[in-house]
Amino acid sequence: MHPTPILFDAYGTLFDVHSVASLAEQIAPGRGEALSQLWRAKQIEYTHLRTLSGRYKPFDAITRDALDYASERLIPGLGTTERDRLMNAYASLSAFPEVRRTLQALHEAGHVLGILSNGTPQMLDIAIKSAGLTGLFTHVLSIDAVQAYKTSPAAYRIGTDALGHPAREILFISSNGWDAAGAGWFGYTTFWINRAGLPREHLDRDPDGEGTSLAAVIDYLAHAECMR
Repeated sequence: MHPTPILFDAYGTLFDVHSVASLAEQIAPGRGEALSQLWRAKQIEYTHLRTLSGRYKPFDAITRDALDYASERLIPGLGTTERDRLMNAYASLSAFPEVRRTLQALHEAGHVLGILSNGTPQMLDIAIKSAGLTGLFTHVLSIDAVQAYKTSPAAYRIGTDALGHPAREILFISSNGWDAAGAGWFGYTTFWINRAGLPREHLDRDPDGEGTSLAAVIDYLAHAECMR
């Protein structure tokens, strides 16, 4: 049996988007967590709105727009210097604790590993290096190539084109329920990392596998191999 090729979402799946909350709390005591949550929500909302309207803007610019909105709503008067500090922190997000050892195990088992992300190539390069994940990915793919964010089919097609496999033969892993559903609509086999214990999205496409951390993927793959 050939090892399963695997594609990972990056932000929220490998990299903890809320690792900026500690800095946000230093900048605005008592409001850091709320700022982080709203920042992320608006970031995703803006990707969807811009793709629906055909008004593409790179992910780093959208991330700044979302921060500007969140800070204006929650921390009026937050200056450019503080926003720049938050953006710099976002560029080098922490990886979740289990990520490196799990990726290393999958890499050593012969799986072709790739990232398929909304992030720009430059953002992903910095994030991978700062998290100590260099050398683990054969493919680092950005939707910037098609200028359409997930869940656009054009975004998911980047993965099948790069890996040279039909979608059903590729495992797509995301911590975002909407992303796992979108990948499933496209035809990928999907695994949802449900760290927060959330209910499944009601989008007519359940994930093929689910776990509370990336490490659960190893058991899922072992079971799937036994079922072949």
